[in-house]
Amino acid sequence: MGGVAAGRSGPGRRAVVAAALVAVLALGGCGVTRGDDGAENQRLRMMIPNAPGGGYDQTGRAATRVMESAGLTGRFEVSNVTGASGTVAMQRLVNERGAEDLLMTMGLGVVGATYTNGSDARVSGATPIAQLVEEQEGLLVPADSPFETVDDLVTAWLADPGSVRVGGGSSPGGPDHLFPMQLADAVGVDPTAVNYISYDGGGPLTTALLGSKIDVGTSGLAEFEGQIADGSLRVLAVSGEERLAGVDAPTLVESGIDLVFTNWRGVLAPPGIPDEVRDAHIALLEEMHGTEAWQEALETNGWVDAFVTGDEFEEFLVEQDERVSGTLDELGLL
Repeated sequence: MGGVAAGRSGPGRRAVVAAALVAVLALGGCGVTRGDDGAENQRLRMMIPNAPGGGYDQTGRAATRVMESAGLTGRFEVSNVTGASGTVAMQRLVNERGAEDLLMTMGLGVVGATYTNGSDARVSGATPIAQLVEEQEGLLVPADSPFETVDDLVTAWLADPGSVRVGGGSSPGGPDHLFPMQLADAVGVDPTAVNYISYDGGGPLTTALLGSKIDVGTSGLAEFEGQIADGSLRVLAVSGEERLAGVDAPTLVESGIDLVFTNWRGVLAPPGIPDEVRDAHIALLEEMHGTEAWQEALETNGWVDAFVTGDEFEEFLVEQDERVSGTLDELGLL
């Protein structure tokens, strides 16, 4: 999914968003206003479904910083809710039905985690606000790995699938798990034979790669910039349609593998909020998306602009549900 051109930003637009936020957050005495004197005094909460430093955390904190610094709203209360790869946070979001001041970052990993953890708190039960970004996955190996190219990896994988230890920073159903499973299928390796080892985020995955506990890692590359820059980790390939700026690695398609895979992140609100509250949240993120600061955040983090809102995002979530459930069913994990 390609990016959408940034919308206009200016005093008139900000005034509309401010008025909408003041009006909707005052409904029902939700307790997050300090008078009707402007969006800069409104208080919102942003829940992050993983630990500090992870992808959802990076995205959520970047978004809240932009909205605060641009005066689009008051300070956000940002909280990290960990557990079961986002399932605990998803359940908490659903439990806060009708809460008009709460938003939560999420993405493909949360969709998968609700399935693999047998949770009834599915993303389809929340209020879709906006998809923000897409991010490619990369194939990472230690500097001294015998795999110099993707072809080297595939040759070893086909010869003995179980001998290649593949690590990812997400649990089954998350992007770091789904990507190698789809890659295996694309190159003729039985996905059920993949030796996948799950790690709790990029930090432990980095340690495993540098300590040669695994042979290849699959993850987004933003958390590994330092190791890639100093040469301690190498990138064999990236999973998107185009090469990543600043990363000396081909795409899988360039390497002769018919696969394009992207992770994504977005924002949900609790179920049961009024339509005017949903619309105000969407307007707030539209205004954020139009700022120069957000465009700079996209470039700095290597994120692809994939901004869609409301009903279109809801349709996308349905497609992602089917994508995840289908893959997990094929792997016998449902």
